[in-house]
Amino acid sequence: MATGSAKNGGAGQKKTSQNRNDARTLKRKRVKDDLSVLQSATDALDPKNPDLKKFTDLPLCEPTTAGLRDSHFEVLTDVQRAAIPLALKGHDILGAAKTGSGKTLAFIIPVLEKLYRAQWTEYDGLGALIISPTRELAVQIFEVLRKVGRKHQFSAGLVIGGKSLKEEAERLGRMNILVCTPGRMLQHLDQTAGFDVDNLQVLVLDEADRIMDMGFQSAVDALVEHLPKTRQTMLFSATQSKRVSDLARLSLKDPEYVSVHEAATSSTPTNLQQHYLVTPLTEKLDTLWGFLRANLKSKIIVFLSSGKQVRFVFESFKRMQPGIPLLHLHGRQKQMARMEITSRFTQAKYACLFATDVVARGVDFPAVDWVIQADCPEDADTYIHRVGRTARYESKGRAVLFLDPSEEKAFLERLEHKKVPIERINVKENKKKSITNELQNLCFQSPDLKYLGQKAFISYTRSIYLQRDKAVFKFMKLDLDAYAASLGLPGTPNVRFQKGEDIRRLKNASRAAISSGDESDSDGEGGKKKSKPEVRTKYDKMAERQNQDVLSSHYRKIIEEADSGDDDEQDFLSVKRVLNDDALDETAGADATTAATAKPKTIMLGNQELIIDSKRREKLLTSKKKLSKYMDKGTKLVFDDDGNAHPIYELQNENHFKQQGPAEALRREFVQTEADKVREADIEDKQLAQDRRREKRDRAKARERGEEAAAVAAQTGTQLEGCDADAEAALDFLRSLPVAGQNGSDDEDGPPKKRAKKWFEDASEDEAEALQKAKKRKSGKKVFEMGQEPDNLEDLEALAAGLLED
Repeated sequence: MATGSAKNGGAGQKKTSQNRNDARTLKRKRVKDDLSVLQSATDALDPKNPDLKKFTDLPLCEPTTAGLRDSHFEVLTDVQRAAIPLALKGHDILGAAKTGSGKTLAFIIPVLEKLYRAQWTEYDGLGALIISPTRELAVQIFEVLRKVGRKHQFSAGLVIGGKSLKEEAERLGRMNILVCTPGRMLQHLDQTAGFDVDNLQVLVLDEADRIMDMGFQSAVDALVEHLPKTRQTMLFSATQSKRVSDLARLSLKDPEYVSVHEAATSSTPTNLQQHYLVTPLTEKLDTLWGFLRANLKSKIIVFLSSGKQVRFVFESFKRMQPGIPLLHLHGRQKQMARMEITSRFTQAKYACLFATDVVARGVDFPAVDWVIQADCPEDADTYIHRVGRTARYESKGRAVLFLDPSEEKAFLERLEHKKVPIERINVKENKKKSITNELQNLCFQSPDLKYLGQKAFISYTRSIYLQRDKAVFKFMKLDLDAYAASLGLPGTPNVRFQKGEDIRRLKNASRAAISSGDESDSDGEGGKKKSKPEVRTKYDKMAERQNQDVLSSHYRKIIEEADSGDDDEQDFLSVKRVLNDDALDETAGADATTAATAKPKTIMLGNQELIIDSKRREKLLTSKKKLSKYMDKGTKLVFDDDGNAHPIYELQNENHFKQQGPAEALRREFVQTEADKVREADIEDKQLAQDRRREKRDRAKARERGEEAAAVAAQTGTQLEGCDADAEAALDFLRSLPVAGQNGSDDEDGPPKKRAKKWFEDASEDEAEALQKAKKRKSGKKVFEMGQEPDNLEDLEALAAGLLED
């Protein structure tokens, strides 16, 4: 039975395993049939078919269709209808469409379909690479990829910098799809061991015209060298490049050019209202402040030309409190801060974001009402991308461009050439308000804000000076002194200009190449980095600081001590002092003679002698803290209850106490000293009591003499006219005089208070007598004290009256 059971069990296991194998075989066959059906449908697809209106009309796999359905994507946009069929057929794509037209899905769907039909797994390595010019756009592409591709089994990663290179490298080898920025991706290709891109199937460049710019040219060229030639390449942008040199660099093979809006009358969305206003450079911040105050219930993006301007405008407006939440975003911020600000602005209903061109391309902020370009963009393409942050897809939006009178004519010609409809508007007089006084007050109160204002001024003037389109940006026509005053600065900062540098290279330079955000680390002629001096001064260390808390005076010292160049244009706005050689030699000789004949001064500090023989010693005299090191240490005193000063009693240790002598001898000495003090106090107290008794006797005798005189006058009966009142007053006075022993007598005439007896004293005679009198009072006997023995009738009457009262 046992043997038969084992045979039956083995047969059952074989049957189960056979069923599993059959199921896998059927599944593989079914997937293979589905792939063949998809491929046949793709081959038969007509890219120009006008009936393609929804995603369900395209030959897409089930995971992609489910992801689109869950993300609520149903209707194809113009660029998607034209680009996706061509990409599914394997063509290289050059896609150009207006901002907000859905270009992201136009390349994400072909990427997912390409890898799905190749049955791509994590063991096959990297299959698709999507490159974005900015981190914000890369994050947005990655989020769309996660939503649409959630039903697929592919692994996807985001490589944008700002995080640990080691952590990214550990996960990089398992990724099928990567969304990245050019610099970070090139860093991994050069430094990450084992990172293989030989099997790459698709390369996508979003905002390709920006990536092909000079700022990314070297990075893109080096990156393309690592990639295989047999791949599909797709380029998308709102302003596409058609240069043959760019296409040859990327190894495009017979690319299909997709431009659904090329024949349109406008290169910007039709539901976008575009205006410009002419405002002088000195009134730009005033106009911007008035605009924000008039649109508090709006969502606004304000574009400025540099990160330093963004910081200054944000910090100054934040302290002035316009009444709308303020945010700022620029490329020098940390990655986590940039992501947090992007998220806050996305979720905000009303807010104003001051930003540079890092968010000018592709980033989709929902429900943006206004796009304000406070600084003129470098070209018409940048203008198109900036205004594209509003009026996304089918929503409405408004854009305003600030132009200086010198920029108006030439830049409007550039916009007209790009088919950008724009109208002029004027600022209402009641909306104008000058904030120059407020900015000056803020810069005076906060040196940090003044420093930011100086950096913003230098950054703006350099950007204008380095612009390539000199017909638009006329540097010599700008009133820089008035512009510095409009920023609240007390004077015009000293600026050094460099020749032969491109503005894009400066904007995209790394932190190591630009110390403290200053672009003056390389000379103007050869562009070579200056070698550091052997002895590093405090100003050299200050120039290498990465934070923005250096005060403005430091910056002035750095500029004043900088080496002067040979070219006069490099010293633009700098002031030089010219001296003749004779005058210079005479001044130097006089200083040397004075220094040789002068004798060092000597100053006494306590018991020490300080010789002033250098400028450092002279400077030392102005510092109380440093002078305290040369002064003698004083003795700390405390005051007792009587106001007498004595040093603080410090507890001695046992060894030090034994060195002073035996404890019993010290005790006797202490008791003797205290007893002497008590005896002296007793003598003083006795003398005081004796003086009081003498004064009392003198008063009693004086009173008796007055009474005798009155009695004699009464007996003789002689009384002068007009003296009745005086006599009566004298008698009243005598009657009011106190009698010894009566209650209510003055404290001064009474016996002195009993002094507390010390523990080492014996009772004195006076105290014994007082003690006996106290015992008599307790026994019930009446005691009546008088100052002296009664010797007349008046004293006897007083004694009798006192006894009767008791």
